Amino acid sequence: MNTVRQVSAFVGRWFALIVLIAGAIALATPSTFDGWAAQVPLLLQIIMLGMGMTLRPADFAIIGRRPWALLLGVATQFTVMPLLGWGIANALGLSAVLTAGMILVGCAPGGTASNVMVFLARGDTALSVAMTSVSTLLAPLLTPLLVLFLIGEDLPVSASDLFVSIVEIVLVPVLLGLVLRLLLPRLIEKVIDVLPLISVAGITGVVLAVVAGSADTLLSVGLLVVLAVVLHNIAGLSLGYAVGRVCGMPISSRRAISIEVGMQNSGLAAALATVHF
Repeated sequence: MNTVRQVSAFVGRWFALIVLIAGAIALATPSTFDGWAAQVPLLLQIIMLGMGMTLRPADFAIIGRRPWALLLGVATQFTVMPLLGWGIANALGLSAVLTAGMILVGCAPGGTASNVMVFLARGDTALSVAMTSVSTLLAPLLTPLLVLFLIGEDLPVSASDLFVSIVEIVLVPVLLGLVLRLLLPRLIEKVIDVLPLISVAGITGVVLAVVAGSADTLLSVGLLVVLAVVLHNIAGLSLGYAVGRVCGMPISSRRAISIEVGMQNSGLAAALATVHF
């Protein structure tokens, strides 16, 4: 198990580089990954199941201890990033399809990678985990409503279909994982060190599938998309930190809110884009 922990730590430390390499491979040889797009929702379900198994009732105790910090963080997450996605896409004159992608990412809940990043940044990990968990549970309701509000007129999108997809891809696996943690705690403790590896493998698979499926588009407008994404993330990280500072949060909480706001579950956005767009 020490070896597994060491590998997990290595993967977590080099997660960003692993994803970049996967994207480059998919862009260079997209035909290698033909047919992978259909597996994106399944990969996300596996990742979300793993996330659920890492949760404990104690992770939600922060709701009672510091509800203000949690509510501020989640509210910032579901307002700043969707509006930034819409604003940046329109400012750069992106097509309707690319705008939809930006908004989908902005409207997605937090991802599990953000918890690792908050830990590495010496932020408030408890607040980060709580924000990820609560935003994930709220996603079936808030994500479809925000997407419908921001892009409903530009592209045909069914809020009810998005709701069903998010319930299937996110909510059910997370709740199942939480139940398994409660019913089989000893078994889950034995495998919990493997979960980060499974999450990284799943996200890498999602990146390979999505980048390969969009290779032609990325090659034609790649630099513009990169600019949009970089601006989206930098603005989200900066505004998340600024909100925490203005509201008098300690530095560790500011870091947690900053990273949770700036890093979204782009895997979920990719899955929704694959299924509905």
